[in-house]
Amino acid sequence: MLKEKLLEDLKTAMKEKDEIKKNTVQMVRAAILQVEKDKGITLEDDKVLEIIAKESKKRKDSLVDYQKSGREDLIKQVEQEIEILAIYLPKQLTKEEITNIVKQIIQKTGATSMKDMGTIMKEAKQTMGTSADGKTINEVVKELLG
Repeated sequence: MLKEKLLEDLKTAMKEKDEIKKNTVQMVRAAILQVEKDKGITLEDDKVLEIIAKESKKRKDSLVDYQKSGREDLIKQVEQEIEILAIYLPKQLTKEEITNIVKQIIQKTGATSMKDMGTIMKEAKQTMGTSADGKTINEVVKELLG
């Protein structure tokens, strides 16, 4: 299971004194534990992947702000954190692959205008899961329907 892999990687990072990896993995494990305690459940790998994807998205969003303010120290750290999180996520689809999947969904659902965007987005997120981020899917859907 993914939670065990995270624990093993945490131990390895501590032994190797890899602070960034240790902190990143600890943060993911804390987010998982928080959800488990709040909901009183044990998360399966698919939900753990969603949490990791959400944490990765947070970092990508903050990266833009750091780049605008020229904070090179934080930019490097966040980029490393994103790389570490990417290890646990499925291979990310290219924009071309996302476009092909969205075209199939549009064809299947018979969508013709921006009014159908919600339906397309829901279906696309279910189909692609954590292998594509919502922002990219949204851009592709707008291009194809707009």
